Amino acid sequence: MVALSAYLAHAMTLGDRRVFLPGETSAGHHQIEERCELCHSESFADADSIQAACVRCHGEELSQVDDSHPRSKFTDPRNADRVALLDARYCATCHQEHMPRATGEMGLTLPEDYCFQCHQDIGEDRSSHVDLPFSGCAASGCHNFHDNTALYEDFLASHAAGPALIPGATLPQRMPLIPHAPGLTLAQADAPMDALWRPSRERVALWASSSHARAGVNCSDCHAPSQRAGLGAAAWSIEVPPAVCGDCHEGARTGFEAGRHGVRWAAELPAMRPAQARIEMHAESADRRLDCGSCHGAHLFDSAYASVEACLECHSDSHSLAYQTSPHASLTQIGGDSEPIATCAACHLPRIAQGDGSVRVQHNQNATLRPNEKMIRDVCIQCHSLQLSLDALADGELVRRNFAGTPQIHVESIEWASRRTDARASSTEEGSP
Repeated sequence: MVALSAYLAHAMTLGDRRVFLPGETSAGHHQIEERCELCHSESFADADSIQAACVRCHGEELSQVDDSHPRSKFTDPRNADRVALLDARYCATCHQEHMPRATGEMGLTLPEDYCFQCHQDIGEDRSSHVDLPFSGCAASGCHNFHDNTALYEDFLASHAAGPALIPGATLPQRMPLIPHAPGLTLAQADAPMDALWRPSRERVALWASSSHARAGVNCSDCHAPSQRAGLGAAAWSIEVPPAVCGDCHEGARTGFEAGRHGVRWAAELPAMRPAQARIEMHAESADRRLDCGSCHGAHLFDSAYASVEACLECHSDSHSLAYQTSPHASLTQIGGDSEPIATCAACHLPRIAQGDGSVRVQHNQNATLRPNEKMIRDVCIQCHSLQLSLDALADGELVRRNFAGTPQIHVESIEWASRRTDARASSTEEGSP
């Protein structure tokens, strides 16, 4: 006991509170487990404060996907009987932390047939669902508890037809940022230098050929940001803080911090390193720090490198390793464009049309990662039919091979939705005068 007390005291001296964890942290939270206060108030039993912490991190995402089971549904007095069965007013009812033996996909700590609690009579309304197991509700092509933006009935029925591969599919064109200095294109001779630090000619040459130089962004704009902001002379910093990138790329930084790569930034922790990941990574990249430059490079900011090579320098899971020999990797000339169309980034960091008509890269890979059906609307059906997309994503072995081959699983949800749509239309016609 004395030895244990000494160990705990030493751990606290080092600021490592992970020794007090009651159980292994889930895959979604393990990167920020050092900061208990992000989820817990002083009273660890305060359910409302823990719920508020869940909403702080996940509330905006749920509002964007039009959460199909919002909290308001369970605070409605008419649903009081359902709350008694499954109190979905609180995230922790379904997603309890520090319970590794009971935690499944998406951090679910309930038995996966939980839909039965409210939908036990679904077979009476939908003949297609008679005798289906409730443990399969969340299968690809069926239902997601929170996000059904690509799985609701009308969407399935309206996308029932179409070729497996859409002819002429190509990547949306990104919108350039407003130049830092409009009309000014900088060259190597324009690079200002700090009195004590002189970059190599190679680095200056990379910068001079970059989009930054073409937009009038100089070395001092990133390495001496205080001076740029008109706050007087500032010490030259070789390391560029993440906030500096976010000054011009606010949307990219916001997305990055919301995803697996940058969540530690958002939690004010040191940047993530591949060694901290729970999926396969290359050993030689274990201590690589993940920030903007680790994917885009420090001076050239090459988006082509960031779209494939940067990913494969860290990721070594079977899906990633199979990319180079996959059908996706060979698609580089579709639509007469030499730019690769189906890169790692094209699927996991896709280009999304914004409300103002611009097209920006979604840097939060969680938005199209788990469950994988989330990528259907923004990614898969831009090039493929909805049916092929559902079948392919449901075939785990095909996913591991990076879609080399054809799906061996067929998802019937589109057929079910189409039959219900046709039946309703027929009933309306028969009831017309």
